[in-house]
Amino acid sequence: MPEQLNGRTRPDARPVRRPVLVDWPTAPPAGSPVRLDKPALVLEGDDLDAVTAAAVDVDEEEAAPVPVDQGDDGPKGWVDERRARLDTAPPVLPEWVRDRAQLTDTARFLARWYGRQAAHHTVRAPVYTARLWSTAPRGAARLTGRWWRWVSDVEARPVAAKAAASDPHTWAQFTTLQTRRTGGRRRVTFVVLVPVAALVTLAAILLPGWALTAAGAAALSALGWVGRHPDRPIVHRYVAVHVQRRLESGEVDEAMTAIGIKGKLDYVAPIAVDGPGWLAEIDLPRGALADEVLEKRAQLAGAMRRPLGCVWPETDPDAHPGRLKLWVARQDPSKAARRLWPLLKDGQTDLFAPIPFGWDPRGRPVTLELMGANVLIGGVMGSGKTSAVLVLALAGALDPTCELWLYEMKGSGDLEAVKPVAHHYQSGDDDEDCLAALGGLAALEGEMKRRKKIVRDLPLSDVPDGRKVSRRLADRRELRLHPILAIFDEAHTLFEHPEYGDQAADIAGRLIRKARAYGIVVVFTTQRPDAKSIPKAISDNAILRFCLAVTGHTANNLVLGSGAYARGVRATMFDPRKDAGTGWLARSALDAQIARAAFIKQDEAVEIGRRALALRTAAGTLSGQATGEKAQQLDTSTLIDHVRAVWPAGEDAVHSWRLATALAVYRPELYGAWVDQTAAEDGDRDARTAASTALAAALKPYGVTTRQINRRGAGGGGKGVRWDDLPT
Repeated sequence: MPEQLNGRTRPDARPVRRPVLVDWPTAPPAGSPVRLDKPALVLEGDDLDAVTAAAVDVDEEEAAPVPVDQGDDGPKGWVDERRARLDTAPPVLPEWVRDRAQLTDTARFLARWYGRQAAHHTVRAPVYTARLWSTAPRGAARLTGRWWRWVSDVEARPVAAKAAASDPHTWAQFTTLQTRRTGGRRRVTFVVLVPVAALVTLAAILLPGWALTAAGAAALSALGWVGRHPDRPIVHRYVAVHVQRRLESGEVDEAMTAIGIKGKLDYVAPIAVDGPGWLAEIDLPRGALADEVLEKRAQLAGAMRRPLGCVWPETDPDAHPGRLKLWVARQDPSKAARRLWPLLKDGQTDLFAPIPFGWDPRGRPVTLELMGANVLIGGVMGSGKTSAVLVLALAGALDPTCELWLYEMKGSGDLEAVKPVAHHYQSGDDDEDCLAALGGLAALEGEMKRRKKIVRDLPLSDVPDGRKVSRRLADRRELRLHPILAIFDEAHTLFEHPEYGDQAADIAGRLIRKARAYGIVVVFTTQRPDAKSIPKAISDNAILRFCLAVTGHTANNLVLGSGAYARGVRATMFDPRKDAGTGWLARSALDAQIARAAFIKQDEAVEIGRRALALRTAAGTLSGQATGEKAQQLDTSTLIDHVRAVWPAGEDAVHSWRLATALAVYRPELYGAWVDQTAAEDGDRDARTAASTALAAALKPYGVTTRQINRRGAGGGGKGVRWDDLPT
């Protein structure tokens, strides 16, 4: 039997037993049959049954639903609604009007557009005239036919024929009416035609030849305009392939559907002019990510029927992963005029301040802050690495205080324009070139250690912003803390070298971690971004990363950092042929943008190099090879080579202390600290033991151990080295 509870019927006769927490801080709601004196009471078992039977309904099916959405704050008035709309209202003047650069760019574009259009039609004006006059006979025939149909009232003939067949009386009336109408039209024709003929005859007699020619040309043009063919226009349409049609929402919707993004697109703001193009901010359908569109950029451009270089989708990290910013260029970049580097003709740089690097797809300038950073540039062959690295090299050359160390290991001479001002310059991919680059790394590490000691010993008042090199310290010539820009172009040539690669990777790893704090900027570029060509220490610690076109996510993450591909920063979207010089520029994991490095021709680079040479000559800052000094080669000889060099001829064994003494004389900068020369020659046993111990410890990494030698020719008793034990 169903159980009755508070007048309601429960289908289950057995009561539901569960703890109930009643929390009434003051009085229960009005109409409640139970009143509790305590704020909170837990009821179980029989007590629960009693309370339930009396007042509390615990039936879950009968419980009132609890709303999860917040209710409206109340009706909003007319003013409140418009105040809310005002926050999202578009600006009174579009951005291209308010921004002087965009306004100038738009005005120049319009002048070029209409100027080019006028020139296009002016050149073709004779063709247009001939084509127009050729249709004059057809125009005359058309006018004559129209006049005849009007005078003879041709349109009424079918009506008259029908009336004649059915009703003779009506036909007679219609014929009388038609005769009156056609008679009046003939008289009008006579009245107009006779004076016109007289005027034409009189003009032919009295007017000069040029006037008659002009009148004839006008008459022919008028007749030609009447006789033109609708499918054969007189004037060619001015079509510029590189100038694109305006971006509209319908085109975007169809293109997104074509690439697999199906569903309703929500436009965050109206499609507006943004620089030299149009910008559409879109919320994609739920579940679709903007990263998907970036990966399908080529398909999107094809679906929109626009050049690849005109279509630039971007994510909006400030919004959400489904927010897409689609920017479409007004002009095909491959047909547009080249943007000139701001320092192409004049000016100089300061490496402690931002330097001009290039532009983003919308034409906005992109700058780099090199000081306190290091740089990694990667991309496949032909993607435009030379443009990027040349911009950095020329920027360093135009800072008279910057010392340039350039190692171009492709051997093509791409940085030859900067050679006249370089402190070190090496070009080539042979063993000696790799050795020179290794020597450069070692010398940079030595310079870093020197600077580290100087900065460490400076008083705190000289380094208020931290113990690092600043412009104020760099200007103190006695400290020699001027900026150094070291570029290792095609660095994989060095790191993959079978003999020097491992040592170069070790030194480069230490440099890229610490050198930036001491005014040394290190730049590595590669066309083969993989784990072998770029050591992990470099890929993990690079600060500025510029990744041009690559072929896969592994190379993408090696240059841009782990997880970049998953975050949508994908250089696989670039086409090396269409997007040369364009890549992802990342300053951190959350700060990445598409940028195009300025393209500087080699002859222009040579002129910039000459200007840089003049600046440095005036400032007195030329150094190294720029002043005629010979490049110092790295000494790669080892301890074994030095032992062989001092070994007595004909001896098969020599005591350690004698070898150590000879080495101290041969290379005192390396081995002088091993031997107390005077004490050893005087027979000091402790001095000889110390020298022998030092040599034995140095030989141990080469697998050479000292042995007991008791021969007079060997120099007396004690331990020594056998010739046969030296590795070949």
